[in-house]
Amino acid sequence: MRFLNLSSFTNAITLLCLCLFLGCAEKPKETGGKAELKLWYDRPAEIWEEALPVGNGSLGAMVFGRPVTERIQFNEDTFWAGGPITPSKPETKGYLPEVRKLVFDGRYKEADALINKHIIGPKMMPYLPMGDVVIEMKGLDDITDFRRELDLRTAISKVGFSSKGIAYKREVFSAVEENAIVIRLEASKEKSLNFSIALDNQIGAKSRVLDANNLELSGTAPDRGNRKSELRFVSRLNIGENDGQTTVNDSTITVSGASKVTLLLFAATNFKNYKDVSGDPDFKCKTLLDMVHLKSFGQIRAQHITNHQRLFERLDFDMPTNSNSGLPTNERLEKFQEETDPSLVALYYQFGRYLLMSSSRGNSQPANLQGIWNPHPNPPWDSKYTTNINLEMNYWPAEASNLAECAIPLFTSIRELAEAGAVTAKNNYGADGWVLHHNTDIWKTTTPLDGAAWGIWPTGGAWLTTHLWEHYLFSEDEAFLRLHYPVIKGAAEFFVNTLVAHPEYGYLVTNPSISPENRHMEGNISVCAGPAMDTQLLRDLFAQCIKASEILNVDSDFRELLVETRSKLAPDKIGSEGQLQEWLDDWDMKVPELQHRHVSHLYGLYPGAQFTPERTPKEWNAARTSLEIRGDGGTGWSLGWKIALWARLNDGDHAFKVLKTLLKPTSYTGHGGPGGTYPNLFDACPPFQIDGNFGALAGINEMLLQSQNNRVLLLPALPAELKDGSIQGIRARGGFELSIAWKDGKLKAVKILSKKGNTCNLVYGDKSIELETEAGQSYLLDRELNIKTKNKL
Repeated sequence: MRFLNLSSFTNAITLLCLCLFLGCAEKPKETGGKAELKLWYDRPAEIWEEALPVGNGSLGAMVFGRPVTERIQFNEDTFWAGGPITPSKPETKGYLPEVRKLVFDGRYKEADALINKHIIGPKMMPYLPMGDVVIEMKGLDDITDFRRELDLRTAISKVGFSSKGIAYKREVFSAVEENAIVIRLEASKEKSLNFSIALDNQIGAKSRVLDANNLELSGTAPDRGNRKSELRFVSRLNIGENDGQTTVNDSTITVSGASKVTLLLFAATNFKNYKDVSGDPDFKCKTLLDMVHLKSFGQIRAQHITNHQRLFERLDFDMPTNSNSGLPTNERLEKFQEETDPSLVALYYQFGRYLLMSSSRGNSQPANLQGIWNPHPNPPWDSKYTTNINLEMNYWPAEASNLAECAIPLFTSIRELAEAGAVTAKNNYGADGWVLHHNTDIWKTTTPLDGAAWGIWPTGGAWLTTHLWEHYLFSEDEAFLRLHYPVIKGAAEFFVNTLVAHPEYGYLVTNPSISPENRHMEGNISVCAGPAMDTQLLRDLFAQCIKASEILNVDSDFRELLVETRSKLAPDKIGSEGQLQEWLDDWDMKVPELQHRHVSHLYGLYPGAQFTPERTPKEWNAARTSLEIRGDGGTGWSLGWKIALWARLNDGDHAFKVLKTLLKPTSYTGHGGPGGTYPNLFDACPPFQIDGNFGALAGINEMLLQSQNNRVLLLPALPAELKDGSIQGIRARGGFELSIAWKDGKLKAVKILSKKGNTCNLVYGDKSIELETEAGQSYLLDRELNIKTKNKL
């Protein structure tokens, strides 16, 4: 029996209160008082996109669940090609005046050529797979009763099957405290576990047997192009608890006559930070192994579950079940297009939270394009950090879905990028402050790269700093704001130094820039001045820096400069078709790709909050027109963004339509094609990109609760197909945590916990209330927003 933590207890009491108040509305099938949250399958994984992920932020694995030859592919989050680098050169800024003149003169092809020749920096480095654990079972025949699953409530992947009347079970999880992948094998009959284990890899590393209980895989990341890789790694597989016998044969260890065996996988590199690779991976692995031997498997497992549930159970999302709810997950996905399965939406939502917890935690690196799960030595898009949408999208759901701690790796990375970006600002622009372009890697590359059509976009840093401000809005943690204010100020300083007056319009604009990845003319030409997204981002950056300086009572002179500079930015413009213009000139309907995957000019709608039907009705309607022109197709992450955009437009049914498209099953693993979802619920860009999972999670949050512009909107975009349900533990800006229940598409009750004692401007439909709150006080309200009870926690 495990003890219920305080967060779980609070959620349980909230749910009980809501159920009593609502007359116990229909609830999903539950196990042990909790709705079952499991991905499960009746066959093993044949391809990687069917395997099930485990992770602790730093160490991730994909479990295939094969009865005879099991494969557990693993990654360690600091294992990248390359090494520390300062790629920008001081002479680069000398070409900037000529580029700007060419852009202002409309000579875009010439500007593109000049940028590619003199300004674009070296290629970035890829994130790499470290290896595979291979378990070869002996003596199995006629496999029956097969089932594999991922239990989201325990973060344990399980495989079970029978052979010759013996039941076999495996469990795999990634333990945070031990920083280890834990593999447990059991058999129902004593002395019937017989298997061999080996470590394999795709990068030419060497595997060897250290002794009868330890295997080791070690090597160096492969060089890329003319860039030498400096990261060394060690991974060690240890046989812990074992009631059988071990023998050594070449590069494998064989276990015979056992009934229970625990395997522990450790991995480390010599990476210390983006400037320092002097670590000792062998010492790290040995230290971890020495510490874990003080614990039994039962202790490790129990501690793992407690650690996981401390975060995961802060939020419950319950939806009604139907006849499809008990099917294997891949079959539920296939049937979802014909028959709505509300509890699959809840499962997908919680799977997104699980992925964020598993790929971004504590001192780990931020979640990259594939989270931490990558099997390819040459991964798609290098599995790096794309900052013109994808990295930001990874963290959109962190605050609202009650996983704020999971954004800590992002905040750490932003501080490092500000340091590295200050060098690029000086060398490339001759400017103070710091800058980041459209991509970065573990080495904190901040220069333009990949080509002018993608890389000359300078507002990646501006976008990332909005996450710092968002964390403050949700938490009102002044110490956090004080720590990160120099980063926000530095981002603003760069643009104060580099914005230039447009010769025709007179506005201050970025030049050169692009509207991310979208061409405005044939020949792959994207370079321009003052795209709408840049202006919207700078509008937010300057406003947030102004407000932060007021809160902290610092930099009054700089604050006044920002107010003046912000007033000179270009307004959003409406084009000939009533659309929100993507560029200063009305090019939208003439571009080579009318339904481009990026919707960059709609940043101001979401994740920004600059457009509202009350304050900016023209821009609000123009944003809708732009979204209609773009269409409902796109890559997986693009669909995730569109879900959130339609929710911000208060159109839940359209948002759900796009969600349904995103959840369309696919087994295609190559490049291109429409987005969808793989059998293991990974987002298909394609290929796999994790940002689609996180974007959809953020979009579902926006359907149920919005809290921009000092208002808390209840069920602002509830789809008809999700007409019944409840969510407990969702967060709103201003320090509020809410539990909401609804029936037949209408609010039944809401419970609000105030963390900071702020006024909660609560809105449901045409009803509103200014709820004066006290810190630590909870308030239960009915559908008319009448207060029913107050409770001091």
